[in-house]
Amino acid sequence: MNHETALSELSGLLGDRLSTSMAERELHGQNETYYAAMPPDAVAYPETTAEVSEILKICNAHGCPVTAYGAASSLEGQHLARAGGISLDMARMNRVLAVNAEDMNAVVQPGLTRKFLNEELRATGLFFSVDPGADASLGGMAATRASGTTAVRYGTMRENVLALEAVMADGTVIRTGTKARKSSTGYDLAHLLIGSEGTLGIITELTVRLHGIPEMTAAATCRFDSVEDAVNCVITTIQAGLPMARIELLDEMMVRGFNAYSHAGLPEKPHLFLEFHGSTAGVADQMDTFGTIADEFGAEAFRTATTTEDRNALWAMRHDAHYASAALGRGKHIWPTDVCVPISRLAEAVVQAQTDAREMGLTCTIVGHVGDGNFHAGLSVDPEDAEEMARAKEFTDKLARTGLRLGGTVSGEHGIGIGKRQHMAAEHGDALGFMRRIKAGFDPNNILNPGKLLPANA
Repeated sequence: MNHETALSELSGLLGDRLSTSMAERELHGQNETYYAAMPPDAVAYPETTAEVSEILKICNAHGCPVTAYGAASSLEGQHLARAGGISLDMARMNRVLAVNAEDMNAVVQPGLTRKFLNEELRATGLFFSVDPGADASLGGMAATRASGTTAVRYGTMRENVLALEAVMADGTVIRTGTKARKSSTGYDLAHLLIGSEGTLGIITELTVRLHGIPEMTAAATCRFDSVEDAVNCVITTIQAGLPMARIELLDEMMVRGFNAYSHAGLPEKPHLFLEFHGSTAGVADQMDTFGTIADEFGAEAFRTATTTEDRNALWAMRHDAHYASAALGRGKHIWPTDVCVPISRLAEAVVQAQTDAREMGLTCTIVGHVGDGNFHAGLSVDPEDAEEMARAKEFTDKLARTGLRLGGTVSGEHGIGIGKRQHMAAEHGDALGFMRRIKAGFDPNNILNPGKLLPANA
């Protein structure tokens, strides 16, 4: 394996779009969470699929690792060049290639962010629904199978990507999926690549599903005496068939963080943040029905927000949960983790996490997409405090085991990356061996994001 030879050939291909400066390398070695810096050997800025293909041909020939890099908002270190090599920054491949309004889809490049896409769609009456909070790149969102606050109504990236163009480890360019809404032809390679975290191929184009902007949008908040009451309200709401657009749980510690960071002034009790989409009459009916259900579980202070400004302020506060957790932890790093369980077991999982955090002496916030059973825990940690980091590791491992014990998964949307590889065998059992065979078939030289997703061979 000769990284220097690869860098020399890449320099001839890309010129000044291959950077080995320490500043660029350090920037691409940072992350939002607690992982130590992992700078790559160089940063490449491709502008076309053909260039990505040539880059991979060169790197594959010389055994040089390639790690795709989008908006760097992933929470399990997926974008970090753990084995060195090339950080493949897709920021210059950021165009909307086509908007097919009649078919309700758009063709985009991977470096485009979701907010920019929705700005481009304003005049069409359509929008792209997946909202993970961060202004993530669409390629990164597909690679990590992102979801977020709107998944309960509109689905995750899995449901909202129709087709992909991708470059394989040897430089071969493939297209998989179509603009049709369904297909029964061959292996579903598109959805194999979605969620593969850049370990099977590099996504260079996406065809994404769009949705009509609803006639009416309204948001609401309410609070409960306990997490159990809040979650049971959600379960009843889902069972009643209300088409909730968003339904988010915030525990009392998360509310305390919002008060510290956003000066929210909320009573420190579990809250639900909600959003309703539909016709004006339909939204009014949804809110009335939800209000009746919430009353059964002792909800207090049911307040609505119908203006764009008020709704944006509410969801901006929710999307700042990571930074609110940091404010509560007095500026410590946040170790974020998530699990997803059947909603019937959600209250049990959340209460167990709260109990574990208290018993381990950890400051922990919890916020969850309760409509689909996914919740996030944000631990305040000092990476220089080995004893505190050990307790945080113990907490995250126990939470993963709790998720599996309750019939769920170790991650609903953060993915595996570096941090959850050790739980893959417990979740997947013998299926893990077949995953390894897929990886070996797609990337026999193991150049694509090595050290991620799949645990090391025992």
